[in-house]
Amino acid sequence: MGGTTDITDLENTQQVFQTVERDLRMMNNNVNVYYDRNKEIREAIAAGERALYSLRAAQDKMNSARGWGIIDMFGGNLLTGLIKHSQAHDASRYVEDAKRDLAVFQNELQDVRDLQGLNVEVGDFLTFADFFWDGLLADILVQSRINDARRKIADAIRRTEDVVQRLKSSL
Repeated sequence: MGGTTDITDLENTQQVFQTVERDLRMMNNNVNVYYDRNKEIREAIAAGERALYSLRAAQDKMNSARGWGIIDMFGGNLLTGLIKHSQAHDASRYVEDAKRDLAVFQNELQDVRDLQGLNVEVGDFLTFADFFWDGLLADILVQSRINDARRKIADAIRRTEDVVQRLKSSL
C-alpha cells in the first residue's frame, strides 16, 4: 500500500511542477509583453521628439523668413530679399525632414496597439507642405503663404507634442 501512496504523491508532485512551470511561462510571457510595450512606447516617443525637432527648426526658419518678408515688403532691398529666400529655403529643408520624421512617428504609433487615439493626423500638413514648397522660390514670396505655413507647422507641433505627452504618461 505504501507503493501506491508513493506513486500518487509522485503524480501529485509532477502535476504541481507542471502547474508551476505553466504559471512561470505565463508570467514570463507577461513580462516580455510588458517590456515590448514599453520599448515600443519609448521608440514612438523618440520618433515623436525627432519630428518635433524638425518641426520646431522649420518654425524658427519660417518665423525668420516672415520677419525678413515684412522688411522686404516695406522698403527692403536685394539683401533682405536674399535673406528672406535663404531662410525660406532652410525652412523647406526642415519641412522635408519633418515629413520623413512624422511618417516614422506614425509607423511607431502603430506599434503601440493598446493606447487609443494615438494619431498625429498630419495629412493636411504634409499635403500643404508639398503644395507650399512647389512655388516657394519664385521671384515673389507671398507673405500670406509664409503665415499659413507658420500656422500649419505650429498645429503639427501641437498635435505631435500632445501625442508624445500621452505616450510618456502611459509609461
